[in-house]
Amino acid sequence: MPTLVAEEPQIITNLKPIFGASGVKGKKVSTLSSQVTISDFIQTIIKDNPTEIDSPFSVIDLRVLIDLMNKWTTNLPTVKPFYAVKCNPNISIIGALAALGANFDCASRAEIESVLSLGVSPDRIIYANPCKPESHIKYAASVGVNVTTFDSVGEVEKIRKWHPKCEMILRIKPEEESGARSCLGLKYGALIDEVPELLKAAHMAGLKVTGVSFHIGSGGADSQAYHGAILLAKNVFETASQLGMPKMKILDIGGGFTSGSKFDEASLHINDAIKSYFGNEEDLVVIGEPGRYFAETTCTLATKVIGKRVRGELKEYWIDDGIYGTLNNIVFDYAIVKCTTLRFGSKPENVTCKDSKTYPSTVFGPTCDSVDTVLKEYPLPELEVEDWLVFPNMGAYTTSSGTNFNGYSSSAKHIHLACSSSVVREQIMF
Repeated sequence: MPTLVAEEPQIITNLKPIFGASGVKGKKVSTLSSQVTISDFIQTIIKDNPTEIDSPFSVIDLRVLIDLMNKWTTNLPTVKPFYAVKCNPNISIIGALAALGANFDCASRAEIESVLSLGVSPDRIIYANPCKPESHIKYAASVGVNVTTFDSVGEVEKIRKWHPKCEMILRIKPEEESGARSCLGLKYGALIDEVPELLKAAHMAGLKVTGVSFHIGSGGADSQAYHGAILLAKNVFETASQLGMPKMKILDIGGGFTSGSKFDEASLHINDAIKSYFGNEEDLVVIGEPGRYFAETTCTLATKVIGKRVRGELKEYWIDDGIYGTLNNIVFDYAIVKCTTLRFGSKPENVTCKDSKTYPSTVFGPTCDSVDTVLKEYPLPELEVEDWLVFPNMGAYTTSSGTNFNGYSSSAKHIHLACSSSVVREQIMF
C-alpha cells in the first residue's frame, strides 16, 4: 500500500460540497448574482457598515477556486494537485480545496496541523521541505505523514533517526534557468552529480527513495524549462535503477504556476515532456504543488484612505495596509500591484479611475517606516480620507507573510466569503 494516496479531482458543477466543507461550513457565504461583481460586493460591505469598518478586509471568491480546479483537471488530467499551504494558509481556502479533491504540500508542523484539523487524511499530505527541524520530523511520524523531500546527506540521517518508515523524494535542481521571479534553486535542489551519493546514502540508511521532485521557480517562469527538468528527473529514475534500488514511482513537478494563458502554455509543455520521457513508465504518479495558481486571483483586498497630502500635482495618500501587512508581496514576491477606487469620503457617488481626471499619486502604508510605500506616481483620481482602494489578485504570499510591525496586525483583517456566478473576472480599467 503506497503511503501517498492522492485524491483525484473531478470537474465540479455542484456547489453543496464546497459550502459544506470544513473551514467553510458554518460561515456566511454570499452568493452573488451574475450582475454583481466583487467590487460591487465590497462596496455593499462598506455601505452597510460605514462606521464599523476600521481595518482593511479581504474577499475570498470560492467560485474562482472551483473554476481553477476545473481548469487544472482539464489541462493536467494526469497531474494530482498538492496545494502549497505556505502560499495562503487561510482555513476556508484549504477546506474548499480539500472538498474539491486537492491534496496538500506542507512545509512545517503548523501547516500539517492546520490541514489535519480539517479532517484531511495524512496520506494526502507531502512534507515538501528538504530541510526540516528534527522536532517537526518526529511530529510528522507521529501523525502518519509518511512522504517527504530531501536534498542532502544530513537530511537522510535525520529521517533515518526520527522517521525511518518515511518515503523519500529526492529534490533536484533544474539545470536551466527559467527566468522566474523567485528562483528556488538558490536554496534547494541537489546537483545532478550529487545524485548518486544521495541515493546511496538513503539506500544504506534503509530508507526508500520513491521519486524525484524539482521546482523551476515561482512566478513568470519560462515553461519550456519543464522539458529539461522532467528529462533530468527521468535520468535520476534511471540512476536509481542502475544502483539496484527499488523502482521509483513519483514525479513531483513542483509549483510556481500562474493562472490564465501562462497556465495553458505550461500545461502543453508538461504534458508533452511527460509523454516524451515517461510515456512507457507504468504506475507513475505525477504530482504538482500549485500555490499561487489557486490563491492569487481568489482574493481581493480593500483598504481605506486614512491620510492625504497634496504637493502641487502630486497627491500623497496613506492607507491602512502596507508592505508590513498584506501588501508585503511587493517586497518579498516582487508583485506589481494595481488598484481601483471606491469613493466614500467627500463624495456620495462611487467613481472608478476611468471616470475622472487622474494625478500621479504616491500611496503609503500605515507604519512609520518610509520604506512602507505601496505605489509611486500611480494614476489615481483625487481621493479623500474615507475613500477606498481595492487591490485584486491579492491571495498569494500576502497574509501568510504579514507582520505586526508598529502594532498593525495583518492577521486581524476580516475576511468575507463570496461565491460569484461567473467565471469571468473583473478587469482593472484605467
